[in-house]
Amino acid sequence: MSGFHIREDDLSDAHVLALLDYHLAEMVRVSPPDGVNALPLAGLKAPGVTFYSAWDGSALAGFGALKHLSAGHAELKSMRAAPDFLGRGVGKAILRHLIAEARARGYDRLSLETGRTADYDAARALYRRHGFAECPPFGGYRDDGFSQCMTLRL
Repeated sequence: MSGFHIREDDLSDAHVLALLDYHLAEMVRVSPPDGVNALPLAGLKAPGVTFYSAWDGSALAGFGALKHLSAGHAELKSMRAAPDFLGRGVGKAILRHLIAEARARGYDRLSLETGRTADYDAARALYRRHGFAECPPFGGYRDDGFSQCMTLRL
């Protein structure tokens, strides 16, 4: 079990907002201009989206969100480990938490969109280790040569 405390979050903490700004800037930096699918603050606060933060004591370790798509289908959004926590298992802890939450909510499928470039290698490897496999685009995503969609049958 990880040493991280993961909790539902209202996106009001300054540390969370700063990491979200960093996350969005990184997505812009490593994605083509028309390929940034990260949710901004308003999107993460939208109905149907539940945001979680992971803490190591008083230090923000990372975050992730679940977005309701349909009765049986949810999407992972905004997975990010804080820079000081890279390689320390926070991504795995958040992903396991989100998978467990999706199962508890009765979803039978959990999907995500990520990039195909080397900047996303670690994320894709993490998802594959947890059973996600490539799938056709879902929701509003399209086959644009950059986005890669993955899904996990729960």
